[in-house]
Amino acid sequence: MKILGIDPGLSGAIAILEKKKVLNLFDMPVMAEGKKNKKQLNSAQLVNIIRENSIGDEEIAVVVEQVNAMPGQGVTSMFNFGQTFGAIKGVCAALNLPIFFVRPSKWKKYFELINSSKDSSRTKVIEMYPSLSSQLAKKKDVNKSDAILIARYYYDTKLKDIN
Repeated sequence: MKILGIDPGLSGAIAILEKKKVLNLFDMPVMAEGKKNKKQLNSAQLVNIIRENSIGDEEIAVVVEQVNAMPGQGVTSMFNFGQTFGAIKGVCAALNLPIFFVRPSKWKKYFELINSSKDSSRTKVIEMYPSLSSQLAKKKDVNKSDAILIARYYYDTKLKDIN
């Protein structure tokens, strides 16, 4: 079974795992919105990424981090985030892919990352997958790390008896 872990949001990421092995990593595909360096989700590219990584007869599970509005976030940024989250759900529905949601508190607790710095997930993934260290070398790669851990959480907690 392939698992697509998604850290939603315009700066999010997508990780494709199969039997605990990371097959591919992507930044969330974005494009210009027209003014002042604003960005929006490139839904067509998201469809291509998901389609290209879910070809075949094998089962697919899409696991998305379920996040809510956070105190201090602006109205515009929350609207943009919700729009991206909704687009991800819509793309998965259109592609007939099962989608599962996991709260950050669940997967972070599982990996003992509660009350740790944002960058701790990147450190955790590099410890688990040393071969990915060059792909996770920058601080901005924390979103890819989160996507990996979201997928890995689903594998470890929901599929452990299957594989």
